[in-house]
Amino acid sequence: MDEVDAILSQWQRERPDLDLSAMGVMGRFSRLYATAGRIIDEVFARHGLQRGEFDVLAALRRSGPPYVLIPSVLSATLMLSRAGMTNRLDRLEAAGLVERRLDPDDRRSFLVALTGKGRQVVDAAVSEHTANQVRLLSSLAPEEQETLDRLIRKLLSGVEGTGP
Repeated sequence: MDEVDAILSQWQRERPDLDLSAMGVMGRFSRLYATAGRIIDEVFARHGLQRGEFDVLAALRRSGPPYVLIPSVLSATLMLSRAGMTNRLDRLEAAGLVERRLDPDDRRSFLVALTGKGRQVVDAAVSEHTANQVRLLSSLAPEEQETLDRLIRKLLSGVEGTGP
């Protein structure tokens, strides 16, 4: 019995008319997200980053050489408003991890480029981050991880409206 079971037991006592099965699943998702999120954030903090800043650096690094994107592509990739992106870019630029330069193809726009320092930081952070993720899932056997991934993918597809 975990803390979610205790909450469900209380609701069952107070509202026996409700189907609480989804509440249990969603409650555990919430607890997992909060707990794992703190552990993940600790990794990024060791590299001087917040999660959102890591996301920007990772998007640039994944884009491949020359590690340059326009802000609207970054915003769309990270599902972030342009104002939110500007704040992240300001912090990353001040830290010397990215630089903004005019777009030679469109003088009204600019490009965001990963600096050498930014590449070193994101490479170190993503190495530790992936190892951390493996540790976070280590209580599940590989087959269980595959099943969980398949089920979450299916659930997410339904929630996002992209499934059957």
